[in-house]
Amino acid sequence: MTLASIILLSVALQRGVELVYSARNTARIRQRGGIEFGRGHYPFMVLLHAGWLISIAVGVTRDPIVRLFPLTIFAALQILRVWVIATLGPFWTTRVLSVPGEPLVRRGPYRYFRHPNYLIVIGEIAALPLVFGQVVNAVMFSVLNLAMIAWRVRIENAVLAQRDQTSPHVEMEN
Repeated sequence: MTLASIILLSVALQRGVELVYSARNTARIRQRGGIEFGRGHYPFMVLLHAGWLISIAVGVTRDPIVRLFPLTIFAALQILRVWVIATLGPFWTTRVLSVPGEPLVRRGPYRYFRHPNYLIVIGEIAALPLVFGQVVNAVMFSVLNLAMIAWRVRIENAVLAQRDQTSPHVEMEN
């Protein structure tokens, strides 16, 4: 097994574990009265992320050069990703869910950024293809990802604004 295979399988496994964790959290949030917003964008987001990983795998040459600088950046982003997930705990999900009356998470990276996970994802989408010298994949999926994040942040900000109007000390983060 090559280093490239190990890297890609690790990322695929990580994302799979995250989807299971997200599904469990989503079910619990819904049981607590959580409401999903922007459901229509979700299949596009899943397709974008799956396509990103598949296109990287397809583009990897037989014996690729693994570039250490983007790999180091990607690894650092994984540490930040875990920080976001751990901070949100049972509220972390890949969907936009809001539970009326739940307080906004203001610790961890949420003390510094309103949407830290999206900053991390922007970096990941660009960095991983660059690990294998795939500049076209990095640029193409970065552009698509920025459009997806803009769509999703609009949805989340609308939910936050709505919650601000009904309860000034409560917001939702996802």
